[in-house]
Amino acid sequence: MALAPVDNTVTLQDFTNDPYPIYRRMRATAPIVSVPAANRIMLTKAVHTKMVKEAPELFSSDDPKTPMTRAFQAHTLMRKDGTEHRKERMAMQPSFTPKVVKTEWAELYKGFASDYLDRLPHGETIDLFTDLCGPVAARILAHILGIEEATDEQMQRWSQTLIDGAGNFGFADGPFEASDKANQEMDTLFNQIIPRHQAAPNSSALSKMINAKNPIPKTQIFSNLKIAIGGGINEPRDALATILFGLLTHPEQLEEVKRTNAWSDAFEEGVRWVAPIQASSRRALEDTEIDGIDIPEGVTVMTIQASANRDEDLYENGEEYNVFRDSSTHQAFGSGPHHCAGVHIARRTVGNIMLPMLFERFPNMSLPDPSAVVWKGFGFRGPINLPVTLK
Repeated sequence: MALAPVDNTVTLQDFTNDPYPIYRRMRATAPIVSVPAANRIMLTKAVHTKMVKEAPELFSSDDPKTPMTRAFQAHTLMRKDGTEHRKERMAMQPSFTPKVVKTEWAELYKGFASDYLDRLPHGETIDLFTDLCGPVAARILAHILGIEEATDEQMQRWSQTLIDGAGNFGFADGPFEASDKANQEMDTLFNQIIPRHQAAPNSSALSKMINAKNPIPKTQIFSNLKIAIGGGINEPRDALATILFGLLTHPEQLEEVKRTNAWSDAFEEGVRWVAPIQASSRRALEDTEIDGIDIPEGVTVMTIQASANRDEDLYENGEEYNVFRDSSTHQAFGSGPHHCAGVHIARRTVGNIMLPMLFERFPNMSLPDPSAVVWKGFGFRGPINLPVTLK
């Protein structure tokens, strides 16, 4: 066995700007590699990322080096394992089950989608990321969580602030100052609306948690809501924008998706191609090894699902968006105990509702200049603009 090779050439800014060429090189030359800029050993092959995610007895989610605890002002369920993790996850899981999503939320989603689509101007070039993807994701999530009083602007700002803090691996002061302010605003709102849910219980996550027979502590209820805000907006928002970019830059694929109503396939390929949540950290609980590389106890490894989703062992020409490929093995929603709790919501809102409704309204929508689209993000990634002409 041997220590992981060290890559001192890459910076966090490199990963933020364009990580995929870096991951492609790593998969080919050093798939298990120590990256001092991130203070982690990166795992870039699908077999390794999946193995680590599915072995909580060897690799703990409780990573003391993560900036997430500082950003969320809490030891969140994302950094817990076993019974403790399951108890907090299950506290709000009743709001996210496929049955509840189908019977109680689906019509609400459709209503929101129609409302936000009605606001879009025909014949004009607009930023669909700003004018649709973000706001509709924010409004849907606010209702699912039971915090309808929060505005779209607040939801999106809180989400981005938490994401920036959780990805602040350099521990700069600025992102944490912003997340401190956001935490204070969220705590104030949550406290204000608890009495409403106590007086009239419903299927929202806050109501389910507050009115549970044996509720988890309020501090953890609040941290659960914040985790959902942090990931529950950017994931469907970025997935929708990514898929639209993929389809609009591959018109022959778009036409076939329309013809066969293959919107779910377009969704799965989009999140494979550019995973909204790109990487996750795990801490080794004992000395172990991965493919002959020593992983000492206490070392933090980072599973790069963004890279795993383009692994040449699984995907031919994985760097390309191809809706016709089998994307079923992708790890965009994770695997193991921390598999994304909102997967059913993302699939329904984006794959089953937003995509077909958008192209129904604007069947000749176009992307005039694909090069104008800017992609950003290391831990979380997607387009940050999407200038399209609505026709």
